[in-house]
Amino acid sequence: MDVNVVALLCRTSDRSGGGAQGALALAQELARRRGVEAQVVGEPGEPREGDWRDDLRDARGCLLEAGGQVDDALAAGAYPILLSSECSICMTTLPAVLRHHPGATILWLDAHGDFNTPDTTASGFLGGMCLAAACGVWDAGFEGPAVDPAAVVMCGVRDLDGQEKVLLETRGVGVVARPSYLADALRGRKVFVHLDLDVLDPSVLPAQFPAPGGLSDGGLHTLLGEVVGAADVIGCELTSLERPDLARRVATIVEPLLPETS
Repeated sequence: MDVNVVALLCRTSDRSGGGAQGALALAQELARRRGVEAQVVGEPGEPREGDWRDDLRDARGCLLEAGGQVDDALAAGAYPILLSSECSICMTTLPAVLRHHPGATILWLDAHGDFNTPDTTASGFLGGMCLAAACGVWDAGFEGPAVDPAAVVMCGVRDLDGQEKVLLETRGVGVVARPSYLADALRGRKVFVHLDLDVLDPSVLPAQFPAPGGLSDGGLHTLLGEVVGAADVIGCELTSLERPDLARRVATIVEPLLPETS
């Protein structure tokens, strides 16, 4: 299989400066392990604590590029691996997946649900609202099919706002509480993996928004291997590596997501 590794460096809603460099370092390491060349798109912007409206406007081109990269890879029959600083990219990448695989399941591995809306967000952080936008719960202004919330399966999510939790429950988002049950829940499905590295415990990997109680490095490696063995994984996106010096270690953890190249 052809593997398309892309580091998206342009700013989406970055509030720290490490994410873009982490995305670049991890993309280069993953590409090296499969003998391909990583593509680099954009340049890092200045991090800031922007309001979601400003970030959505200013990052529109970057977000469209994220979806375009996944769209192009799937159209060419390749396996996309998209690296980015944070999760806002899912507003365009997940609809791109559905254009090619309408029945795909989205595996959401993340400490956070990112399922707030403009009416529920306490922080005003676009990255905390992006999955809800991809699911059509609020309109972020992007074209493409909305993700059915019932087609999302979450695991490792543990830091939720009160109203966000209500939205997840009422919209029917799937949650697998025990990682050991995840492979069976996904068996036989086409799956696109969204992996925010803060699903790892902050004692394993420092995170911009740390949430205790996460997975160990061995636990995530095993989990990904089980998912790949049970499901037809069609691509992935990885976000939130704030420490580029840890790229080799993280690449080893996530290596089950790397298909053999043709």
